Amino acid sequence: MIEQFQKHFDEKYKQPTAIQKAVAPALKTDQSVLGIAPTGSGKTLAFTLPLLPKIMPGEGTQLLVLAPSQELAIQTTKVIREWATLIGVSVQSLTGGANLRRQVMNLHQHPDVVVGTPGRVLHMLDNHHLKLGHLMTMVIDEADDMLQDDTLAVVEDIERATPLSTQLAFFSATKSPVLDELNVMFGRDIETIDVRDEDTSQGPVEHGYLSARTNAQKTATLRRLTSIKDFRALVFFNSTRTLNYAASRLRHEHVAVDTLGGRQKQVQREKAMRMFRKRQIKLLLTTDLAARGIDIPKLPVVINFDLPTSLNTYIHRVGRTGRQGEPGLALSLGDDHDIRDLKKLLADSDYELTKLYIGDNKLTNQKPEEGQRVVPIKKQASRHLQKEQLSGETHKKMNQTLSGFSKPKKRRKKKNRKNKGIRLKHRRKNNEN
Repeated sequence: MIEQFQKHFDEKYKQPTAIQKAVAPALKTDQSVLGIAPTGSGKTLAFTLPLLPKIMPGEGTQLLVLAPSQELAIQTTKVIREWATLIGVSVQSLTGGANLRRQVMNLHQHPDVVVGTPGRVLHMLDNHHLKLGHLMTMVIDEADDMLQDDTLAVVEDIERATPLSTQLAFFSATKSPVLDELNVMFGRDIETIDVRDEDTSQGPVEHGYLSARTNAQKTATLRRLTSIKDFRALVFFNSTRTLNYAASRLRHEHVAVDTLGGRQKQVQREKAMRMFRKRQIKLLLTTDLAARGIDIPKLPVVINFDLPTSLNTYIHRVGRTGRQGEPGLALSLGDDHDIRDLKKLLADSDYELTKLYIGDNKLTNQKPEEGQRVVPIKKQASRHLQKEQLSGETHKKMNQTLSGFSKPKKRRKKKNRKNKGIRLKHRRKNNEN
């Protein structure tokens, strides 16, 4: 690590993580690598610290980093820029949803490092706004997700626009079959560095579940959880339709909630992330694509509103909590059948699910005693209490309280004396005639 970086690193961190120490020698010597490490183990710094010193400022774009989502691209840009400013290296982000014209103008300044989403990067290449003739290294973050379906074709198109000598670096938290084919797909000798067994950066994470059958019951459970002191959670959904349903119901109940969806403008997404990090909202509802790889310091809880369909998805979701040694909690919502399927999904992992309950505004693994049913927490507004919602004892006390107040007297309607006199005058005239 160069001197400028070492001093800044010592001020912020105790020591390098396993992945940071393992990949540094290969990246410094231009070797293409595949780095696999648990979520929250510092993979961004693992490629930032050894690659930035190789850049010659002002010589064009020399480092390209691809991320699967706008949030991860922006987050990565901030991390790289923090270190790049120490050595005079410029960094530019290219993400969908941002101002295209402004991004084009910034590219005309020939940034040394570009961080972006595949679609926007390819668009800039096709329109000759981005030139990669001087590129030395291309990093593909969250590679197990990026090298799938349509995104794989976009990444391959971008790679074809790079020089043959370009170093490739792939990083992922999980191992998928596509990562075994990298040598063939990209025609490079790629060294695999897997430190999952030796990494100790993760904190203790408890894995539990709460019983809830329908979407309505799950939403009610979310509302009850927000009454717990200092509760804050990232909530995962499999579809935007269910996400929007839950968000609408929670907003109707005046719960501090926001969403992170693929169709939102970048300004809206950045605002939601900023409010969540500042603890201004309690629940951030998202899909797997939007929240892939994002880092939220000291996030206490991750909730699976919709249960994941693969082990890798579960690993990436719960990896948002318990980062950098902090404790965390992963909660899943579902009925007995759903939880049975989830346990089968996690059978080959070290995760053990514990049944949890909500009682006295806290989570507990102790089942409530018989006769003490845990009921949803409702807003108490005496003016709107209905008679049928009250127990017999409460209703009796309320009647006793109300009996002490006399009923208001009815206001007598004032008679119009003037009109009455006119009517009598006309009546006398009629009698005389």
